Amino acid sequence: MSVTAVLHSEWVKIRSLRPVLGALLGVPLVTTGITLLVCANADGNPAGGVEFDPVFTSFLGVTFGQMAALCFGVLAVSAEFRGAALGSSLAAVPRRGLFYSCKLAVAAVLALAVGLVTALASFLGGQAALGDCGVGLGTPGALRAVLGCGAYLALLAVLAAGCAALLRGPVLSLGVLIPVVCLVSPVLGEMSGAVGRYLPDRAGQEALHTTASDGLGPWPGLAVLAGWAALAALAGWRALERRDA
Repeated sequence: MSVTAVLHSEWVKIRSLRPVLGALLGVPLVTTGITLLVCANADGNPAGGVEFDPVFTSFLGVTFGQMAALCFGVLAVSAEFRGAALGSSLAAVPRRGLFYSCKLAVAAVLALAVGLVTALASFLGGQAALGDCGVGLGTPGALRAVLGCGAYLALLAVLAAGCAALLRGPVLSLGVLIPVVCLVSPVLGEMSGAVGRYLPDRAGQEALHTTASDGLGPWPGLAVLAGWAALAALAGWRALERRDA
């Protein structure tokens, strides 16, 4: 099969699986919903001080929406390990590298598209809810933060997809990813100082800030997250190449 044909088949698979689509749609719904709730209930300056970052406030819902992005990445790949689905897929596309790369490419493009829409909706809705404290896209760093938010969610989905290919199951994959991102990373990040900056979510979320922080910075942070995603994708590819269908 040609690359175009494999890409189209992977798009059809994702489009036809309701749990996968549900997880993808959950990214904007959860992220924007939580952001609007927080911003609408903010009293004046939500930070209560000079370090208030109105742009980052618009992305507070990402903390919850990123779980939907992880679920999307995991389900997009782990569906192949149910029954004889993987065997059928490899019978149609014997080149495992082509099959795997096309699957990741489709998942990444969808996650990026939805992530960018999510980021823009969250930013515009959050700033409107902040009222006089709100800012516009023309504010220095605002557009970069919107684009960075979309890239952050997409890279998390790729990271999750790679883990799913490695661990071969949604329960085990999510059982590792969600505690690490939502529990271990925040705690370890606060305790370990400089080391915590290089954890996937903490590094990637640097792109959501416009005020100075003691982290890696927006673009280096996204680069670190991209490195984690690439390692996970590579590990998943090696596992797919070596194991039986």
